[in-house]
Amino acid sequence: MEASHPLTPVLTGVAVAVLVAMAIAYGRSAGLVAGLWGASGVAVAVWLRTSRGRNSDMTFAGVMAISILIGEIIAGNKPPLALAFTVVNMIEIVAAVLLARRFSPTLNLSSLNGAVSFLFFAAVLAPIPAALASLVVLMQMGQTDLWQGFQTWWFGHALGIAVLGSMGLSLTRTTLAKLLKPKKMVEAVILFGLVPVFYYVAFAGNVPLGFVLLPLLLAIAVRLGVAGIAFTLVILTVLLVGSAMIGQGPYAQGSPTEQVLMAQMLVLIGYMPVLLVASLLEERDLLADRARLGRERAEKASEAKSRLLANVAHEIKSPVAGIIGIGDLWRQGHLGPITPQQTEMSEMLVTTARQVETLAHDLLDVARAESGAVRVELRPTDIPGLLEDVRRICLLRPDAETVAIEVVCEGDGLIAVADSQRFAQVVTNLTVNALKYGGSGGRVILRALREDDCVRVEVSDFGPGLSVQKQAQLFEPFNRLGLERSTVEGHGVGLALAKRLVELQGGSIGVISAPGEGATFWILLPKA
Repeated sequence: MEASHPLTPVLTGVAVAVLVAMAIAYGRSAGLVAGLWGASGVAVAVWLRTSRGRNSDMTFAGVMAISILIGEIIAGNKPPLALAFTVVNMIEIVAAVLLARRFSPTLNLSSLNGAVSFLFFAAVLAPIPAALASLVVLMQMGQTDLWQGFQTWWFGHALGIAVLGSMGLSLTRTTLAKLLKPKKMVEAVILFGLVPVFYYVAFAGNVPLGFVLLPLLLAIAVRLGVAGIAFTLVILTVLLVGSAMIGQGPYAQGSPTEQVLMAQMLVLIGYMPVLLVASLLEERDLLADRARLGRERAEKASEAKSRLLANVAHEIKSPVAGIIGIGDLWRQGHLGPITPQQTEMSEMLVTTARQVETLAHDLLDVARAESGAVRVELRPTDIPGLLEDVRRICLLRPDAETVAIEVVCEGDGLIAVADSQRFAQVVTNLTVNALKYGGSGGRVILRALREDDCVRVEVSDFGPGLSVQKQAQLFEPFNRLGLERSTVEGHGVGLALAKRLVELQGGSIGVISAPGEGATFWILLPKA
């Protein structure tokens, strides 16, 4: 909705009065009901674009009614007949405005849903009650073929609202700013200038070739959008319907009324869908721009988060190292004699400080991985040897005392392209998790096998397993799946870091699990 200038209703009323007089005079000269009624389209577009509130609606409706009545009288209709047609036209205009506000409230023709809603409810449905009411007036005028009169009225008014209404709603300030750029203006002039040329080529011969115009219409839809194609449809409608009303249209056979109906149907059914194509293209471009902006914002937010994590990790490391040093000195008695209770407290202090130190290192690794600061050196890596090294390291952990850690290698040539240090870090993390969360199963298996052009590494435990909901959250940073208050140590960043490190090495990671059946974490890396 745009701000309404005080003179807008008056200027619109002048335009409506002129269009009414011209349409009636032109239709009467051909012995027809007007085949193109532009007054409704102009009135509906301006009303929807500028009216604000009930008082504004009442004022605009009054001005439109007076303007139509003046146009009818200028065209030569007697006052009673002019008043009757004014009432019928106002029924149509008010119905179009109400239906558009109800079913296309945003009035956005740059979306497919908005364009379809406006064209169907405001252009197709709104003129039907007025067309039915016009039959009474046409009967009083001595019209005999009421069905053709109804069709001509309905299609003519639908065309007016569809083409002029669409053009009025699509000409926003943003659209005009784009179209008024020098290069775009030159392009528009060339494309619009080709419309009469293509029209002549399509309809100059004995056989109408309406499809010849479709490539040009599609080109205009792509290059100039909804506003451009709406203006083009106005030109085509005037050429087709106007020439048909004087008996020189593309469809020479039949009566003038039949020619007008054929021209109206060609525009409504043959060419109007191109407007929907333009709406779809503009909607696609808008969504693409929003996606790009959203991606840029997400990247900036991710960079800021990574910087924050890195700063926090750096700030934590130094004081924590000092705490560990003081705790070790205290525990070893270098700060003076200590009691057994103080020894226990110093050990707890050092253990807690080392947990914080591990978290700081993990945070720093996550920040580096997300910012791309982690460098991996990919080289052929012996996976069986790496798994055996991981097994030996993990056997030294206290929680591995009651768990058997096995290495199973299926087949030969299990050489992957990887960074051995980073990959060992990932497998160690998965194995430690298997010991902590699945150690109740009494066994952890590290398996390597070939799968197509990859080497697959699996870390399996036989613990409680994971539900589908928890599997979906596994690789989210700082998500411990509800185990924050459990006795199992952890910070929720290990799997997120593992996923990033695997991806940096050109691999993929995932999990297979079910409640009560343990969990198998798998990694795929390119085979050397």
